[in-house]
Amino acid sequence: MKTLIVGASTYPGRYSYLAANSLLGHGHEIVLIGKENGQVSGNQILNGQPELEDIDTITLYINPTRQPELYDYLLSLKPRRIIFNPGTENPEFEQMAEDQGVEAIEGCTLVMLSTRQY
Repeated sequence: MKTLIVGASTYPGRYSYLAANSLLGHGHEIVLIGKENGQVSGNQILNGQPELEDIDTITLYINPTRQPELYDYLLSLKPRRIIFNPGTENPEFEQMAEDQGVEAIEGCTLVMLSTRQY
C-alpha cells in the first residue's frame, strides 16, 4: 500500500519532508508530488499529475487554495483515505471525498504514525 504525499519538499524543516522519512521509517512505500525537483531519501519528487496506481492514502501538505485544481486528479486515484494535515483542512474537498466513499481525516500524519493510528 502506497502513500502519496502531495506538497513534497526537499527542505528538511518542512512537515512533508518529515512525514516522508517517518513513513519510510515505519515501512510504508511513498510517492511524492511537489512543485520542486529533487529527491527525499532516494524517492524522486514528481511534478504535475502523473499516472499512479495502488494509492492507499493521500496525505496533503498544500494550502486549500491550491487544492481545487487537484480535486479530480486525486479522487481519480481511488484512495482509501485522504489525510488533511493541519493547515490543509478543506470542507469542500473533504465532502467531495466522502461522497465518493473516500475517508477524509483531519489529522497529522506524523502524530498518527507516532501513536500507531496510521
